[in-house]
Amino acid sequence: MADQMSVKQAPLTLIVAATTKNGIGKDGGLPWPMLKKEMRYFARVTTRVPMPKDTGSRQSDALKHNILEGTQRNAVIMGRKTWESIPPKFRPLKDRTNIVISSQSRNHLQDIPDDVVVASDILSALEAFDDRVRDGKTLPLGRAFVIGGSSIYKSALDLPQTKHILLTRIQKDFDCDTFFPAEFSDATSTSNGWEQKSLADLGEFTGEEIPEGPVSELKDDQEVQYEYQLYERP
Repeated sequence: MADQMSVKQAPLTLIVAATTKNGIGKDGGLPWPMLKKEMRYFARVTTRVPMPKDTGSRQSDALKHNILEGTQRNAVIMGRKTWESIPPKFRPLKDRTNIVISSQSRNHLQDIPDDVVVASDILSALEAFDDRVRDGKTLPLGRAFVIGGSSIYKSALDLPQTKHILLTRIQKDFDCDTFFPAEFSDATSTSNGWEQKSLADLGEFTGEEIPEGPVSELKDDQEVQYEYQLYERP
């Protein structure tokens, strides 16, 4: 488990929504209408701490679940611009340890609560997180999610412990000025060393019931379809 190892080596999962051309942002915000189902999926997945399964019996699973519940917390890692793009009333993202990566010190950033970790890079942030756990200032790490923006995704992709990408593929092109820094082809099972996993694998990884085929949302008479996907790097 993550609290039994150095958090600096903890597995990282990127979670991102991107168009068919890998667009992820426009003018500091999302280029598509607000997708409430997708946002709720993001919140559930990044908040849910994995619990033991198949330990031999349902009673054993239930007992370990009750023992571990509330003893770990997921972390969400983001750049300064991503932090600032979150409406103030929703930040820090609740029930998760928020980590902000910035070249600026905490004193130069606006409205950063004391329980938010601020660091200059991902590995330094994880070390700072580890220090807080040892000092009893935060719960041990469940999972660590990288949530943007583009430069933070790029930094995470260069780290060997980045093992998974949770991709929401928006099945429509929008005008974007920011892009996800990895190429995927939905037509093949393997792209640039990343293997697309099955819906069953995705469901097991996230704890979600994943629908077959695209999800559709209607906003201001505009329909947007998307699919949830999981990629894994050996």
